[in-house]
Amino acid sequence: MVFDPILSNKLRRGCVIPAHPLALTAENKIDEKHQRALTGYYLAAGAGGLAVGVHTTQFAIHNPKVGLYQPVLELAYETARSFAEKTKKTDKSEPIMIAGIAGPTDQALKEASLAHEMGYHIGLLSLTALKGKNTDELIKHAQEVAEIIPVMGFYLQEAISGMTLSMDFWRRLTEIPNLLAIKISPFDRYQTLDVFEAVAASGRSDEIALYTGNDDTIIQDLLTQYKFKVNGREVSLRFAGGLLGQWACWTKRAVECLDRIRAIHENNEPIPLELLTLAGQLTRANQAIFDPENNFAGCIPGIAYVLQRQGLIDEIRTLDPHEKLSPGQTERIDGIIRDYPHLTDDDFVREYLSDNVSQPSRLH
Repeated sequence: MVFDPILSNKLRRGCVIPAHPLALTAENKIDEKHQRALTGYYLAAGAGGLAVGVHTTQFAIHNPKVGLYQPVLELAYETARSFAEKTKKTDKSEPIMIAGIAGPTDQALKEASLAHEMGYHIGLLSLTALKGKNTDELIKHAQEVAEIIPVMGFYLQEAISGMTLSMDFWRRLTEIPNLLAIKISPFDRYQTLDVFEAVAASGRSDEIALYTGNDDTIIQDLLTQYKFKVNGREVSLRFAGGLLGQWACWTKRAVECLDRIRAIHENNEPIPLELLTLAGQLTRANQAIFDPENNFAGCIPGIAYVLQRQGLIDEIRTLDPHEKLSPGQTERIDGIIRDYPHLTDDDFVREYLSDNVSQPSRLH
């Protein structure tokens, strides 16, 4: 299976990939108007790709009884393709479309086939449904999916997945030829380094793109260069970009930040102190939005609240009734927006909605 070389270069160079949320009606159907508006917003903001059917899209869509996996993926793909054709992006590359692949092997293979047939480029492989399986079983699962669609490995934080993945797992995963990238989001420094070390030792450090999913340390991750000694030679690695729920809002600022960091690396410039200050401010924002104090119960509604404030979605709705805003969470988010307005992209969103979306629901 040959991956488009233009998209491969784009993936390895690094880009902003928001984890796409889900806009719902009161009947738990797709709110197509606002869903399309979200997709267009991300691409207009400069995102290089979209991840659909991932945690931020709500894992419940993978339940066949819910019946939303295929229509959500189809709508995002069609909207992204239409946007790319209409705007004729100057980089002459289409967005990298990533489909979340979840469930036991039978389900994962069906989802991989469906995503591949739709035109998705990569499958982001969630292993949560395989909790308790040994490494051999996990690797076999990944190999089977990778035979259908190129895969992005996924270290999901234990608070959500209930899993800690071993160094042996990561070493063996890097041996799968159709593994193109890894999203590293354990929210843990030691586990993050495990994946880097495995990729460094694999001999494929130039082939496997590493993307941060650590929403609590985004800028710190992107700034850091990691160096390992492998068979007497030095292997240098860094995160190419990010695939993040935090980047599902204020995406224009994320694109600007990644561009700035990429220029620092490419020009071998010193890291400005104000960028480290910004890193701390973004972590504080993430704390308010992701609700770690309540085991991330308000994470998806927190993202939706920001998007609702901006007029990008109409209502905060989730398929899982346990996923709801925590007491005081909206006040904490409002405080972040008040104290750190430079983190937001409200002006950009207002202009985008005015130019592209008729009768936007709200504008604050």
